[in-house]
Amino acid sequence: MKQNNRNILSHRDFILRVLKYTLVSISIIMISLLMGIAGYHHYCDMDWTDSLYNASMILTGMGPAAQLTTGEAKIFVSLYALFSGVAFLSTVGVFFAPFAHRLMHILHVEPEDVDV
Repeated sequence: MKQNNRNILSHRDFILRVLKYTLVSISIIMISLLMGIAGYHHYCDMDWTDSLYNASMILTGMGPAAQLTTGEAKIFVSLYALFSGVAFLSTVGVFFAPFAHRLMHILHVEPEDVDV
């Protein structure tokens, strides 16, 4: 039986949608990383390179790389770690959304009526 592909995006439009969602995902990661860098620089008194390193480690779930001594630094890192977990998982969801959407369309396409 032949499938009805009227509801499925063309290959070109699908690629454009994937690129759009990829850019949104990258934007979420970059904004999250910049927030972490600024927070580490401000609250933990780290230089920009160490701030980048520590924010990257937290954002990817690897854990903190530096020993923190002040209370406000520990509070910031705790909140940033919680935020990072949600942001990273949300980003994965945004990135894979077009693929899941296309798969759902493919699985729900009704076959054409066939005269028997």
